[in-house]
Amino acid sequence: MVSLSQVQQTNASAASKLPAGLVAVFAGATAGIGETGLKAFTKYTTQPKIYYIGRSQEAGDRLQIELKELNPEGEYVFIKKDMSLLKNVDEVCRDIKSRETVLNVLFLNTEEGLPLVTGLTIYSRNRLAVNLLPLLKKAPSLRRVISVMAGTHEGKLFSDDIAARNIPFTSIHNSRGHMCSALTLSLEALARQAPEVSFIHNFPGSVDTNLIRSGDGFMMQVMKYWFKVSMTVRRQWLPKEECGDRHAWLCLTGRYPDKGGSENGIKEGEVAVGTDGNKGSGVYSVDWDGESASGEVVKLLDGFKEEGLVEKVWKDQEKEFIRITGFGASVNIHNTTLLMEQLAAIHAIWTAVANRDAALLHKELIYRIDEMLQCLGNDGSTD
Repeated sequence: MVSLSQVQQTNASAASKLPAGLVAVFAGATAGIGETGLKAFTKYTTQPKIYYIGRSQEAGDRLQIELKELNPEGEYVFIKKDMSLLKNVDEVCRDIKSRETVLNVLFLNTEEGLPLVTGLTIYSRNRLAVNLLPLLKKAPSLRRVISVMAGTHEGKLFSDDIAARNIPFTSIHNSRGHMCSALTLSLEALARQAPEVSFIHNFPGSVDTNLIRSGDGFMMQVMKYWFKVSMTVRRQWLPKEECGDRHAWLCLTGRYPDKGGSENGIKEGEVAVGTDGNKGSGVYSVDWDGESASGEVVKLLDGFKEEGLVEKVWKDQEKEFIRITGFGASVNIHNTTLLMEQLAAIHAIWTAVANRDAALLHKELIYRIDEMLQCLGNDGSTD
């Protein structure tokens, strides 16, 4: 276990050991776990520029004041969006990419034809990550994606139903294990394209938050109150302040380096074990206390990789991306150039032209052409 005192000591050194002006994006950050992480990151960093995304304008305005009080030298940009809709994810990414050339930290927390829980935890997160990957790759230091769900709790993967349409939501063990494995394998796919970026799938612990809200349906409300009663009886709640400090630490520590081993965070004595069982391998499944997944989980994930499920999970997401938005993602897990993917996306746009608004069509074409030019500008050739 990484002690809270060690976490806080590392965080406190961020001002002297990391450059000023770090750029971060916090999705699902206007309440609960996301908010605590956002505030802690703000407190410990120097002159940060932070985009924070959520559904509530009222909460966004409140946080703007609170963040300025925590760190007056920072710049804070609230983006009001429902990130469960993939088209909204794309709009947010276009906005951020029009303003920034690099991104240091992408923090993903839960806030169209997809099962609601799966859409929030897997598809929307990965769409955001893949769209912002070019900015993360360009950062001179500290390049990291943290996805908060249920790291270290990977379980059986239903490979014929990645979207979990037919997994009973009442089967909590199966649904959590499946989604957790799918999310970790998705990070594996992203890491193949961006070995200079580190990826962390984290379980935050049992934190008393308002993650499930009153409008989320009867079944979700039943689960919410069952969970609260269970954890209160067992007295296993993690204090919100500690949760925030630990998530800021995940953003800042060098314990979880990228696969290339480049400078990526505040150096500490020990390097964590990745999802392949090796130290410093770039993708990490991490428990609330900073410890990596057990050998049993690593063995399970190794089996998935041997079966080609990294490719299968990502291919399924590509199909969903195109089905819902008309556009694929800007990542290729077979390490080919992005150029052909952008051409395919443009073809998909033209194929769907009859059903699209002309102004939107023009906007999407410009965006995809810009992606192609960036691709050519990066290496000047195809693989």
